[in-house]
Amino acid sequence: MRHLHHIIFIILVCIAPTTTAQVQPGAEQMKTYLPMLKGKRVALLMNHTSIVGDNHSLLDTLHKLKVNIRKVFVPEHGLRGNADAGAQIKNGKDSVTGLPVISLYGKNKKPTQMQLADIDVLIYDLQDVGVRFYTYISTLQYAMEACAQYHKELIVLDRPNPNGFYIDGPVLDTAYRSFVGMQPIPVVYGMTAGEYAQMLKGEHWFPAAEKLMLQVIPCQQYDHTVKYQLPVRPSPNLRTMAAIYVYPCLCFFEGTEISVGRGTDVPFQIWGHPDFIGKASYNFIPRSIPGATNPPQMNRTCYGQVAALDSSEAFLLMKNHLRLFWLQRAYDWFPYKERFFTPFFDKLAGNKELREQITNGVTEEEIRKSWQKDIDNFKIIRKKYLLYKDFE
Repeated sequence: MRHLHHIIFIILVCIAPTTTAQVQPGAEQMKTYLPMLKGKRVALLMNHTSIVGDNHSLLDTLHKLKVNIRKVFVPEHGLRGNADAGAQIKNGKDSVTGLPVISLYGKNKKPTQMQLADIDVLIYDLQDVGVRFYTYISTLQYAMEACAQYHKELIVLDRPNPNGFYIDGPVLDTAYRSFVGMQPIPVVYGMTAGEYAQMLKGEHWFPAAEKLMLQVIPCQQYDHTVKYQLPVRPSPNLRTMAAIYVYPCLCFFEGTEISVGRGTDVPFQIWGHPDFIGKASYNFIPRSIPGATNPPQMNRTCYGQVAALDSSEAFLLMKNHLRLFWLQRAYDWFPYKERFFTPFFDKLAGNKELREQITNGVTEEEIRKSWQKDIDNFKIIRKKYLLYKDFE
């Protein structure tokens, strides 16, 4: 048995994603975009993931270079990336530069005419995870809409997509549009923010798209075959590459009563519920902690499973597919079927069909077949806007 475990460990290590220190995000291509900022009033749309080189903040770096920065916009989780998911972010001032910080999460998701009145160019630089319901791309679209409407330039400093090596999941039905899904794309769509921005503009997926002055600063030494490991947490509860790999699957639990480990040391690597006692031996207790101040099933012992211990195991489990077996198992175990799903689930799925398929016991293979035609159509559109070598 020990010998078998050793063999499995070797296999996992051999196929695991590798660190890609040679990849240079768009933010590091300063010789390209600094001349574009000369003599212009600049705003940044950024957060703690907007780093340059050895973990230096883009804001601090450009401020030291005397770029005329007027203000900073921030998405969900705030400037420092430590706010709870869904928490209201307040406007304020940056403690280092003294610049105004304006939240684009809450009631004010789109920059207003007044907020953009004293700038010429907006720079977008956020590290995304390549999943439709991760809200940074929704913030990107609102920024694009505002810049098109108020005649401002938009520069996207591109960053690698850690889930950019496959495409899977149901394509959103636009009847289910929300901030966790605004466009008809799959859950895992295989594009960087820069490529996605080009698609939003090119497909005219927002008003006056043809008027937007858009520049994308590409990454160097990156393509869609690279398994990129993030240098910083993209948000408080995506702490590891294992969590980032299984996030497209486990995030569906956010539309149920099931805990995904918010309030523990391993959020989005575990799942469980108090009513699963006797079904599973693994247990955990969600607590109120920074970044998860009121987690689901707080202070209750949850019984469930570990989705992945480390990035190698997570990558092997995914196998370039969005997996549904955890969701199906939890539904089978849950004693009160009528309470399992919340209305939020259909927004995450982007349709009502997935909920109905799970309820009716449709197999994972059959569910995947049901969305394949839409994925094939999406791939045709996507291909027009790729900046990097594809995985296919």
